[in-house]
Amino acid sequence: MRFLHTMVRVKNLEAALHFFCDGLGLRQVRRMDSEKGRFSLIFLSADEDAHMGATEGLRGQAEVELTYNWPDENGEVETYTGGRNFGHLAYEVDDVYAVCAHLQGMGVLINRPPRDGVMAFVRSPDGISVELLQKGDALPPAEPWVSMPNVGTW
Repeated sequence: MRFLHTMVRVKNLEAALHFFCDGLGLRQVRRMDSEKGRFSLIFLSADEDAHMGATEGLRGQAEVELTYNWPDENGEVETYTGGRNFGHLAYEVDDVYAVCAHLQGMGVLINRPPRDGVMAFVRSPDGISVELLQKGDALPPAEPWVSMPNVGTW
């Protein structure tokens, strides 16, 4: 048995792809659009996971499946309410400060800044909590992160 993916439902596919691909650096490895079922499934993978097996159209290591249910006949898109029963996605990053600065530059709120040089939390446009963990040893404490308070929940 091996872990395949985690599925999260998204309300705005473009905003979700912007966050996960442009912000976090994941890449789309495959996509399925179901006209009959009126949904799209987009599978994303981190570069290191992609190198462990994912190529265009094939399953790789740990993937995120974005599920987008198309608007109904009135043009309405379902609103999802998340509970604390889904914890978070976690990604190991080369430089937690650089990733947080990049996301912050995109307008993403850093809910739990990486004050310790190890861990940060942000949320996707659909409220999915994402943990960013520093690869290897902790980075030395640095501003502006050391002085930033926690904001909201993660």
